Formats: sequence, C-alpha cells, structure tokens
Amino acid sequence: MNQNKTFILAGASSAIAKQTAIFLKEKGYQIIGVSTKPKDFDYDEFYEVPSYDFGNFPSIEKPIDGLVYFPGTINLKPFARLTAAEFNNDLAINSLGAVAFVQAYLSNLKKSENASIVFISTVAVSTGMPFHSSIAMAKGAIEGLTKALSAELAPNIRVNCVAPSLVNSPLGSKFISSPEKLEAMQKRNPLRKIGEPTDIANAIVFLLLEQSAWVTGQVLAVDGGMNNIKNG
Repeated sequence: MNQNKTFILAGASSAIAKQTAIFLKEKGYQIIGVSTKPKDFDYDEFYEVPSYDFGNFPSIEKPIDGLVYFPGTINLKPFARLTAAEFNNDLAINSLGAVAFVQAYLSNLKKSENASIVFISTVAVSTGMPFHSSIAMAKGAIEGLTKALSAELAPNIRVNCVAPSLVNSPLGSKFISSPEKLEAMQKRNPLRKIGEPTDIANAIVFLLLEQSAWVTGQVLAVDGGMNNIKNG
C-alpha cells in the first residue's frame, strides 16, 4: 500500500466527511480538510475558507490522489415558493463549488499515478420527489458533471458520484428529530432504515482507492434501494 497518498475533503466539517477521513487515516493516508467552519477534527492539514467559490481554495503544491466534495443543502419547499435566490444558492453550493474545487486542484491530481474524484448527489435526482426541485436540479448538475469529467479526464483520473438517501447526520436531522418522524422515514425506505455516515463513507473510500480502479463515470446509489425498488 502506498502510504504517501494524500486526499482533500471539501466540506470537511460534515459528519460523512469526518467518517471518510477516519477510514482513510486508518489506512495511513494524509488527509487535508477544507471547510467554511472552524476546525473540529484532527485533519493532517486544515484550511478555513470564506466560501466554496472560485479563488477561495488554498494553493497546495504536492500531488493529490483524490478529491471529495461534500458541501450540500436540503432546501425542500413547494416549487412556487422557491425564490431565484434559493435556486442560485443551492446551485452555487452543490454544483459550482464542486467545479471550483476540482479546477483548483486539477494540476495536483495530474501528478498522481491513480487519482480519483468523488462527488455527492442525492436519490432525488433519479427518483422524482415533491418539494425537491431545487436540490434535485443542483445535484442533477453534479451527475452531469460526473459523466462529462470522467470522459474528459480518462484514463488518468477517475470521476464518480455517490447518491444517498436520507442519512442520520446534522444536515438531515430536522427530518428525524422525533420518534414519529424517524419511524415515518424508515417506513419509506425499502430496507426500513435510514443511512448512517459510515454507509456513505464506505462507498466513498471504495471509489477513491485502487479497489475501484476500473470504475469511472458512475453514480453509485447508496440509499437502501429507494432509487429503483418500489416500497410496499
């Protein structure tokens, strides 16, 4: 195993990012965290940025073996109540930030012998859900970016995407904030449970490392079957 691998996680304060970092650090890899929030995890290097916008990512000189872009939103409203500002904000955080992140470190990835990029989408792109129009549009752009970049950057850089359903994390906490809400969400899922950060982190680590060396351009559903199994 190459102990010298280095990975950058944007949105490093999220629960799934921290769990991904734990798994990678257990393998002896170096992990760099980037976040709009103060450091709250033992990253090998950490940078606080004002936003995930072009020009805000720190300059790093060494080769980078993988990038994961975690920042996301869950802004659920009836379509008629969503404002232009809300659509723009969701697109900026979920999609344009991912573009800025990859552009900031593309030259670093090209220095690696086996580089990988992982984006995060949502089951709401493949499965139509009411009140999800803004987030589904923003994450749909991420899935399109995954396909386009995987073609453009092959064969030296792989690009894949993980598409979860609801996960037990601070971002989704308002949807499971009571026993009744939790039970309702569990009943909606074919496996009768919601995801844990470890479920998503395991998939991300798989896509980052050599075990997935023949996988690129894919959207991996990690959602308890919600994207393609009829529930009930």
